[in-house]
Amino acid sequence: MTKADFISLVAQTAGLTKKDATTATDAVISTITDVLAKGDSISFIGFGTFSTQERAAREARVPSTGKTIKVPATRVAKFKVGKNLKEAVAKASGKKKK
Repeated sequence: MTKADFISLVAQTAGLTKKDATTATDAVISTITDVLAKGDSISFIGFGTFSTQERAAREARVPSTGKTIKVPATRVAKFKVGKNLKEAVAKASGKKKK
């Protein structure tokens, strides 16, 4: 699904115009981005939690040359799936949860 498809679905589901749905979608994405950039997390109960995680510096090997390189420490975005979302996806796929 593309962003345009998503916006159309949001507009249809919420009874909004595509322009309003675009504004709302962009605002949500921008807000989540800003929160994560500050190092904070944001939770939607039942859906999931967006957070950041520090990755330590490490050494990696370039497969084509076999050369070892140093990968610097960095902060990455992370998403932990909530219970309701996990169950909905499992149910839709026909698999039973463990």
